Amino acid sequence: MTKHTTERYALIAAGTVIVALTIGGFWLSYAHLAEVAGAHGLGGSPTRRWAWPATLDAFIVAGELLMLRAGLRQDTDGWAIALTAIGSIGSIALNVAGVSGAGNASPVPMLDYVVAAVPPTAALLAFGVLMRQIHRLVDRPADHPAPTSVQAPEPPSVPPPPAAAFARPSDPPASLALQPPEPPPLVSESKPRGGRPASASVEELVEIGRIAAAEHGKLTRDLLRKAVKDKGLTIGSERMTDVMKILKPELEADAGTASANG
Repeated sequence: MTKHTTERYALIAAGTVIVALTIGGFWLSYAHLAEVAGAHGLGGSPTRRWAWPATLDAFIVAGELLMLRAGLRQDTDGWAIALTAIGSIGSIALNVAGVSGAGNASPVPMLDYVVAAVPPTAALLAFGVLMRQIHRLVDRPADHPAPTSVQAPEPPSVPPPPAAAFARPSDPPASLALQPPEPPPLVSESKPRGGRPASASVEELVEIGRIAAAEHGKLTRDLLRKAVKDKGLTIGSERMTDVMKILKPELEADAGTASANG
């Protein structure tokens, strides 16, 4: 079994466990919130009691789906993050607050609060791990080789005329009649094909990273990706890691100089 196959099986197994953990935690949290709703005004209507937690957990589902869409597009959706955070924090808070209930003067063991808080917290953490794996899979395109120029083949040589004696006054000069056609211009593989942005060499990416760091006072992977995209180029995850390693000593030196001057 190769390393790639083992890694794929491990990822499938981890994804199965994460999905099962998310579903289990979500269901336990939803059921507990339904019990809380039944004990606080909705006990006479089982339908409304079980529908009430959806007014909170639906924010979590909508936010997670929008975050999944943004992750597949290598984008960041602030609204999706806000919806997921509000729904998750509200679910955890209501699960914990529903342990004691209203008018319960007897002390509640601390472990009861822990039991109530674990399912929604586990569901939130499991989804975070799932999103991290999706980001890593999407942000791993195969790096393209550095563009090179290809010289077009030279045309075949033309044999000389048989003899000048056969030339007639009406014939064009031999230097013009037998002049070989001009070779086509160089064909560059770096020209974008089908509208796809061209890749860039490490030296070009390092220079783009220096300019971005000078403009923003720092350099992150997101800033570097945006700067490269603004140039009409692409950069893969491995190539980005190489560029960040090259620029890291320069950024640390600049930061040390600025700290000493300050």
